[in-house]
Amino acid sequence: MSLPPRAVLVHRRTELDELIERHATRGQAAFFLSTRGRSITDAEYRDRAIKSAIGAVSAAIPPDWRRGIVERADLPRWSFDPGDIVVVVGQDGLVANVARYLHGQPVIGINPEPERNPGVLVPHAPGAAGHLLVAASDAGGGPDVEARVMVQATVDDGQVLMALNEIYIGQPTHQTARYTLTIPDGTAERQASSGVIVCSGTGATGWGRSTWLERHSPIDLPAPTEGRLAWFVREAWPSPVTGVNCTEGVLARGQAVGLVAESDRLVAFGDGIESDSVPVSWGQRITITQAPATLRLVR
Repeated sequence: MSLPPRAVLVHRRTELDELIERHATRGQAAFFLSTRGRSITDAEYRDRAIKSAIGAVSAAIPPDWRRGIVERADLPRWSFDPGDIVVVVGQDGLVANVARYLHGQPVIGINPEPERNPGVLVPHAPGAAGHLLVAASDAGGGPDVEARVMVQATVDDGQVLMALNEIYIGQPTHQTARYTLTIPDGTAERQASSGVIVCSGTGATGWGRSTWLERHSPIDLPAPTEGRLAWFVREAWPSPVTGVNCTEGVLARGQAVGLVAESDRLVAFGDGIESDSVPVSWGQRITITQAPATLRLVR
């Protein structure tokens, strides 16, 4: 006998929860905000909206299903099952946070604050959760998904890091990173820079796009579901031993850029989460390419 589906609700603590934890009481939190020209009313309004959405989604899970709930900080310790249906309640960035821990499970993005969140990755209202959960299950015929391309970095010691938006490789202190870069045509160049960004089509609306705009790049940024990545070297520095000829490009499916570290320690991290980084020591090689998995976003 097969187990019923499991819905896993992913959320993050609200600003109000964090304020009260830090300042012990609501009154002290309100006083702290007032000293900075803010009112606690806004934090309370947002807290109610988010918790109302979480409650609506929880109530919409069919009663015979299994269920789980996980806060963002606990994601590295949570074990997702292959048959899980993941429901993310929060901002678009929370979907990126959870994507790296998934292996093909469908993701339903719920937007609790449509007046504040763009809703690119959380396009659905809380009231749609019940219908979407059933539709995403085998009983509903399987989900209608948008497969968004992800980025993967692999170190030569076997460490692997995946990200939905982009992967950054550079110094953990954001000082000058030194390495040898190899691009798909085999060209290798020693560089000193502020690091390298490799972004997907989803990330091409964020950090990757800001880099693209700042340097007035002529390259064609990828679309979210397109099998291409874009890469940029940030602030490459010319010197007698370092070059600036290989500073941007695109990666077709199956292509990669590689870096061999020439600094004591570089790090790679995804989607801006530096606390969850992969170290790369002197002489180690890290390869960045399109991930074999995609984010399966329920539409």
